[in-house]
This record gives sequence, C-alpha cells and structure tokens, in this order.
Amino acid sequence: MKFGVVVFPGSNCDRDVIEALRTDLNQEVIELWHKDKDLSMFNVEDCIVLPGGFSYGDYLRCGAIAKFSPMMQSVIEFANKGGRVLGICNGFQILCESGLLPGVLLRNSHQQFVCKNVYIKDATSEHSSCMKIPVAHGEGRYFADEATLEELEMHRQIMYRYCDDKGSVTHASNPNGATHNIAGICNKERNVIGMMPHPERACNAALGNEDGRKIFAHLFQLN
Repeated sequence: MKFGVVVFPGSNCDRDVIEALRTDLNQEVIELWHKDKDLSMFNVEDCIVLPGGFSYGDYLRCGAIAKFSPMMQSVIEFANKGGRVLGICNGFQILCESGLLPGVLLRNSHQQFVCKNVYIKDATSEHSSCMKIPVAHGEGRYFADEATLEELEMHRQIMYRYCDDKGSVTHASNPNGATHNIAGICNKERNVIGMMPHPERACNAALGNEDGRKIFAHLFQLN
C-alpha cells in the first residue's frame, strides 16, 4: 500500500504525516505538489492524504480555495473511482468543501483556537477503547442539518466521537462544540474519511503517545 501526501501552500502538517507514515509506520510515501495532477502511480488500494494546516492561508473559508487546485481535481476523480482518501484537520475541511464528505466545519463554539490532547473513540464499535489524540484548530466544529445527521447515523458514517478518558461521550469532552461530538466521518462507500484530530502527532514513543498508530491501524489495517 502506498500513501500520497498532498502539499498545499500553507500546509504545515505534511512533514508530520510523511514522517509518521514513512518512519514510524514503515509505509511507502510519495509527496504530491498541489499544482501537479498525476496520480497514475496509485491504485484504489492506496491512499491519498490531505494534511492539516492553513491551505491558501484559509482565505475565504478553510479549504474553500484548495478544492480548486489541480491536484484536488485528480483526488476527487480518484475518490469517485473508489480510491482511499484521508483528510486530517484542514484536510477534513477541504473534503467537505469539495463535496466528498457532507457537512461543514464551523468556527469553534468558544471562538478560540484549541490546541491540546483530547480523547476520541471509534464510533463504529460498541466496545472501542478511548484514544488520546492531539487537536489544533480554530474551525473544527462539525455541523450538518438533521437529515444529513440521520443519514450519517443510519449508514454508520460517524467514525469517531470526542469522549472523556473513560470513553464516555460528554459535553465537557467536546473541544469545539461539534454536533453529536463528531470528530470524524466517512462517505457512504467508506473510502473517504475526514477527521479533525491529528493521529500523525501521536505515532512515536518520543512524543509520549502512540495512540495515533491505533487510528492508522483501524483505518488501513497497518501493523
């Protein structure tokens, strides 16, 4: 399995993702510049990652300009053919702006940038344990209308929810006011995934946290 990491002007977590995948998880990684278009070296079993940061300076709206980049047009085509795509933080915002995922990421309810460790749990399993994963965002409050939320619940598209260190989904454990404590979702076909927390920042023992490895293992069955 290969990973392609897209680099936009303003991306600041691309190196983190590359290091985590290549060094900590021993995966093949290819860097992809936003002005390029070629994804011919990837097949649908591979994964394109949209990293966190401030693509195009977050002008207009977070991710609103990035969706028009040449590479994103290729990523959209790749996803529509069944290719795997993972968007982290700003990457999640880009996926929603591009229409690959439903809903929108709004300004945090407390109107402040949040940067800390939080706990999330796998919302697709009744017996999942909580994982400590960092967040760093000002516009991470997931929102969708009631009809969309019902569809997400019906098709089990909610991948992760914010919780406390015991695994309980509570208001206090929600760092940004996200609807239903949603930290990550996927599309109906389950090949496009977006999440606000940064698993790539929790993959090395030197950082004092390796729970991010569990996220990548859950999503891609990596060792």
